[in-house]
Amino acid sequence: MFVGLGNPGKEYDRTRHNVGFMIVDFLASEFKKSFKNLYDTFWATSFQYKQHKVILLKPRTYMNLSGLAVASGIRNYDVVLSNLLIICDDINLNFGTIRIRLKGSDGGQKGLRSIISKLETQDFPRLRIGIGNHFEDAAGYVLSPFSSAEEKELPLIIRIAVDTALSFVLNGIELTMSRFNRNYLEN
Repeated sequence: MFVGLGNPGKEYDRTRHNVGFMIVDFLASEFKKSFKNLYDTFWATSFQYKQHKVILLKPRTYMNLSGLAVASGIRNYDVVLSNLLIICDDINLNFGTIRIRLKGSDGGQKGLRSIISKLETQDFPRLRIGIGNHFEDAAGYVLSPFSSAEEKELPLIIRIAVDTALSFVLNGIELTMSRFNRNYLEN
């Protein structure tokens, strides 16, 4: 199950905090699927990738309460934590950086903090997308749109994030980490 973190509502569509939504939306579009409002806390869809069923989930709870949606999704779809991949933004990584990890702290990301709290563990895979850290006010920065220069690079970053997530399904976390963890915009 891939969970893209973000905030519901048109006003958040192209903001830095919604890069997780952008990635799962891209996957749904690529596999010609649309999200359904099946449960109170999330939208979901699924597709077949090779021999694997992939569930896409987008919380309807806003970022800070993402744990409610993730816990509900895990229960409803009977997903084990090793098959869960949380996809989210990260202000601690430079824009253009992709980092997939097996487990870890929330790193200040409030969606991850909520998930860790609800699941009572840090032991679940996550795919973090660097959005940079050029701000005075973190909340204002993550809720702001990408710059025009970043928007030009965003399709590449989303494509690589999608490839990373699909590699996780086929190849597991270790091989995926060695292949994809880096900044794609730095020489």
